[in-house]
Amino acid sequence: MFDRIGEFLGQYLEFDRPERQAYVSQDFDALCEMLRVGDVLLVEGRAKISSGIKYLTQSTWSHAALCVSDQTSGAPCELIEVTLEEGCHKIPLTKYKGFNTRVCRAVSLDDDERKAVARYAEERIGLRYDKRNIFDLARYLLPFPPIPIRWRRRMMSFGAGDPTRAICSSLIAQAFQSVNYPILPTIEMSSAAGASKWHHREVWHIRHYSMFMPRDFDLSPYFAVVKPTIKKGFDHRKITWAEPEELANTEAEAGASSIPLGEGDTESGGNGQSQQVG
Repeated sequence: MFDRIGEFLGQYLEFDRPERQAYVSQDFDALCEMLRVGDVLLVEGRAKISSGIKYLTQSTWSHAALCVSDQTSGAPCELIEVTLEEGCHKIPLTKYKGFNTRVCRAVSLDDDERKAVARYAEERIGLRYDKRNIFDLARYLLPFPPIPIRWRRRMMSFGAGDPTRAICSSLIAQAFQSVNYPILPTIEMSSAAGASKWHHREVWHIRHYSMFMPRDFDLSPYFAVVKPTIKKGFDHRKITWAEPEELANTEAEAGASSIPLGEGDTESGGNGQSQQVG
């Protein structure tokens, strides 16, 4: 019974709502050409669960996926992701055509390490989604009663602790930690044993993989943000801008086709759902 309820809940929360996306800036062809094995693709989701994650994390990015196959090998681009409904599985990059995305690339990794990161994720295909992690993340971000941030991680355990379960960002964090690559480590200054009190060294502490969120790959100073359009080659001098007369005519046509809204009315899309404005 609980499995059926979970399946229904997953379908409801992950139902895609394209009308929620006001503007798409992605150049999909450039993305396909530029994406490489080991890259992290952050996605601005449009489903109900995506809205909740974006609210909790105060970030544009609600989902993360790992590239495990790119066009340099002659194969289509493929990603590993973990979703509420399907768990850990492999998908084509085309699933996120029409979404706003960001590519985060780990610097200093060689080809063998990138393949090791991808292989780690592929070996975990079939894992189920760790639903408890979502509730624990919410408790961490919205604590009650209020607890200082520096104490929360020591007082809470994240997720079910079941090795057969994962979430999107935690699986990717584990994959990079498997090759000792940092994402957002805690760095402390510590006195070396037997040294003078003036001699200190940096000590890096690995954060537990379940504490990572999609935005952490964007915030990490060890991941480069790669923009496909710029990487492909962008020259503003080649842009053909609309003439002022054309722009005025376009605005006039748009204004004539719009229907004024009366007091108390709401703007809705073709399927009757309220459109997101702003």
